[in-house]
Amino acid sequence: MLLIAALASTLPFHSGAASPNATGTLRKIAETGSIAMAYNKWEAPFVYATNDIEVLGYSHDFSLKIAEAVRRELKLPGLRVKPVLAQLHNRFTAVQDGDVDISCGTATNTLERQKMVAFSNSIFVTRVRILTHKESGIKEFADLAGRNVAVQQDSTSEDALRKLAGGQDQARKVILHPQRRSATVMGLLQSGQVDAYVMDDAVLYGVRSLAWQPGSWVITGKPLSLEAYGCMMRKDDPEFKLVVDREIARVMKSGEAQLIYRKWFQSPIPPDGLNLGMPLSDAMIELFNRPNDKAFE
Repeated sequence: MLLIAALASTLPFHSGAASPNATGTLRKIAETGSIAMAYNKWEAPFVYATNDIEVLGYSHDFSLKIAEAVRRELKLPGLRVKPVLAQLHNRFTAVQDGDVDISCGTATNTLERQKMVAFSNSIFVTRVRILTHKESGIKEFADLAGRNVAVQQDSTSEDALRKLAGGQDQARKVILHPQRRSATVMGLLQSGQVDAYVMDDAVLYGVRSLAWQPGSWVITGKPLSLEAYGCMMRKDDPEFKLVVDREIARVMKSGEAQLIYRKWFQSPIPPDGLNLGMPLSDAMIELFNRPNDKAFE
C-alpha cells in the first residue's frame, strides 16, 4: 500500500459529524472521511512513486496542501488521503466518474479540456521546447525538418508540432506511448534512434538529468507555446474549487511555492539524488505573484 506523508492525526472519523451544509465534492469527502487523489507512477518530478512505496513530487506537495485546506474547511482532523492510480490515458475520466476528487499532475489547462473537467488555479507554467545533443545542429523548431523527433502521443506538444507544420508533418516523428518512461526516451536519444525530443521543458530537464553526460545535451528552441498545469476537479462544483483555489493562492503568496519549486527543481530528488537544475522562469514568478486559473489560449 502506498504511503502518503502524514496529513494530520489518525483520529477516527465519524460520518456526518462535520460541515452538514457541504455540497458536491466536499459533502462526499465529509461522508467518507477521505479525499481521493490521483497519482501517476512516472511523472517525476511532478508526481511519481518510488518503488511503489511512496508518492512524491512537486504537484503532489500541492495536493497535500489542498488536503490540509479541506481538513480545515470541514473541521475533520482525521481526514485521510486516499491515493488512486490514474494513468495519463484515463486521468480525465477518473475525475469525471468520481474515482478521484482531485488530480494534480501535469494536466495542461486548455479550453477544450475545460469542457470535461474544471481546472484549479495553475500550479506550474511550462513551455514546449526541444531536447537534443549540442552537436545535432538543431537550434530551432525549423531545424527539425527531415529529422527523427520523439513526441508523446496525444500530448499538447504533439498538437503544437502539428500546428507549426500547418497540418503537414515535416519531421519524421516517433510517437511515444503516454506511459513511456523518461529513461527510455533518453535511451532513444543517446542511441541515435531519434535526434530530438519535443515536450514541456520541465519534463525535458528531467529527461536530460538521466543522460550519461547531461552537459552534452541542450534544451533549445523558441517556445512553441506557453502552457499552464492545473489540478483537475469535477465540473460545476464551485464550493470545492473555491477551497482549492484559495489554498493554491495562499501557498504562492506566502512564498511556500518557491520553496516547493526549489525542493523539486533545484535540489537532489529521490530516489537517485538527481538535480534537474531548472531555473525559475519569469512566467513562474508571474504566476506566484498573480495566481490564476487561465488557460494560455
